[in-house]
Amino acid sequence: MLQPIWGDLAIPFTLLVAWLLGELGQRHLSLPRITSYGIVGIAIAIITHVSKTLFQVDDLWSLTLLSQVAFGLLLFELGYRINFAWLRHNPWLTLSALVESAATFAAVFCVARFFELAPVPALLLSALATATSPLTLLPVINELRSSGQITERTLHHSAINCVIAIIVFNAVVGYWVLANAGDIFNAAWNSLIVLFVSAGLGVLFGVILPRLLDLADADEKQSTIAFALAVTGLILVTHSLHFSPVLATLLFGLIARHYRNVRHQAQPNFGVLGGVLIIVLFVHLGSRLQFDTLLSGALLAASVLLVRFVVKGASLLAFARLSGLSLKKGALSGAALMPMAGFGILLLELAAQRGLAFTDTLASMCGLLLIVDLVGPIILRRILIIGGEASKGN
Repeated sequence: MLQPIWGDLAIPFTLLVAWLLGELGQRHLSLPRITSYGIVGIAIAIITHVSKTLFQVDDLWSLTLLSQVAFGLLLFELGYRINFAWLRHNPWLTLSALVESAATFAAVFCVARFFELAPVPALLLSALATATSPLTLLPVINELRSSGQITERTLHHSAINCVIAIIVFNAVVGYWVLANAGDIFNAAWNSLIVLFVSAGLGVLFGVILPRLLDLADADEKQSTIAFALAVTGLILVTHSLHFSPVLATLLFGLIARHYRNVRHQAQPNFGVLGGVLIIVLFVHLGSRLQFDTLLSGALLAASVLLVRFVVKGASLLAFARLSGLSLKKGALSGAALMPMAGFGILLLELAAQRGLAFTDTLASMCGLLLIVDLVGPIILRRILIIGGEASKGN
């Protein structure tokens, strides 16, 4: 009789511990809160690895959907912060993001093939490495209340990176299905149809919801609730129909920004609701570590990190002056683009829920990169402070 009670209590108490450590770490060690949340998740993974009877994550962790909702909220917020007018008026910024994404993809693919990774896993890894994870960027930026050239360019690069990564990832999945099963319909479904329908749903939500907010004359608080409910509904729809909630929620934010009213903005991090879901998300991510295969791709993961850092940094430096940025801020912006693992892990999870299984190499690499990404928020925090973009209270 005790096991079910413990099972019911484990989740909220684990999240409470994560919250407490996040506050203590932020106050006394100047650690970003999400780093502490991720450490708690990894501790769960360690306990489970040592003895599954002590903490039955597979039975207890029924919060995958909540993690996906948190993921969707962050993607929506990322899209909502993208300024199309800035991209039109500064085409060098757009070009730098496109060149940086293409160069990263090509460089990581060459590294993966050098390590004798099969072509399809190498392409998938390259697509995942192209993205800069908004899961790390937005919580730290909101925590510091930062603003400025580094902050905005990092967010715009992240949005373009993510869109390209999603498109390439689904295209490779479609090719993989066609090569293995020879089924043209399933290949098209897992690539073109998924992309077009997901994008269409995101655009539809982005057009309709701002008009409903205008009709209701909602203030910022009520707009936040409406956006959160709409993102949740969009995730449930795309998830149940096996489309891409990642692309749908990102485009929802992009289109909603275009039609927004000043009064109808969502609160940063979606207020208290977003704060709770971010704890769920990072504890969940940490708990997904698989220690049995963790070290199998260590050298490849280190090589990907190094190449990715060099390519992204060099790309932003090359376009810094042309896009109206100093070399110092160009270098800092390039370093700020390093986080990637959280986005990759959730993208692989969503693909697995569509019945697509990938090699253990990708999973183990994402696990290693997630551990490295725990340092990412600390580095990002220092970058924003050095760049003079954090609020004075931080």
